[in-house]
Amino acid sequence: MEALKLEGLSKRYGRKPILVGISLSVRPGEVYALAGPNGSGKTTLIRLVTGLAFPSQGRAYLMGEDVHENPKARRHLGAVVEAPAAFYPYLTGRENLRMQAYLAGVRDESRISEALDRLKLLAVADQKVGSYSLGQRQRLGLAAAILHRPRVLVLDEPTSGLDPEGVELVHSLLQEMAREGVAVLLSTHHLEEVSRYAHKVGILGAGRLLDEVVLGKKEVYRLETEPLEGALALLKTLPQVASAWIQGPAILFEGNSEAALQALLREGYRVKALQLQGFDLRVYYQERVKHV
Repeated sequence: MEALKLEGLSKRYGRKPILVGISLSVRPGEVYALAGPNGSGKTTLIRLVTGLAFPSQGRAYLMGEDVHENPKARRHLGAVVEAPAAFYPYLTGRENLRMQAYLAGVRDESRISEALDRLKLLAVADQKVGSYSLGQRQRLGLAAAILHRPRVLVLDEPTSGLDPEGVELVHSLLQEMAREGVAVLLSTHHLEEVSRYAHKVGILGAGRLLDEVVLGKKEVYRLETEPLEGALALLKTLPQVASAWIQGPAILFEGNSEAALQALLREGYRVKALQLQGFDLRVYYQERVKHV
């Protein structure tokens, strides 16, 4: 069963559509990264998933329970939506987490120290949060989100405001959480980092899910031929080619290279080079959102 499932999720403010028909799923142990330009609807989608906003249409499920019809579904959820998370500045980090633990029904004090340790906050745990840096408050928010060992973790730009060491720490933690069976959904601009461990990347543009990339399974080929535009148009008609785009003096495409080659030769194209090329998520993303 999917830990997180969205079915046709849409959101309007007045007559303005913010999200249109978003459907996706995240299984236990998977990391799903949402990428898209500013204004593409990432934060709105996160707010819908976590129950902080209500959809105009569609449904969001956590462990099979509708988030909006059954608020108790959120017991499965750990989330950081506002960055940085809000804490009482006159209380220490440990005291703030103790309050969070009480509200979440966590009575085991050791879980607080465990969460602080995982986010490398033990050294400042007994200092007032008002003295914390932006990055420390951001990490404290993530510590609060994992206190009750959620089955689904939803994060809006979790590395925002962090230094490189903090960014690496968060990415490492998300990988650990996935290995422990947690379903992770995050929005991010750090495509190079998440491409190392995310299972899927959903590319949003103008409120729509433009593409869903399954990482680790993509074989991308680099084709040199002329004219590029004509060859691109031909490749896009082939059922064996999933996607194709121009990059510099070549075409990159995903699909059956032999079928693509035979089609090009039949139509009289002179193929200069055709070779397997490593998949570059950032380049692919830029091509998908370029004309949105």
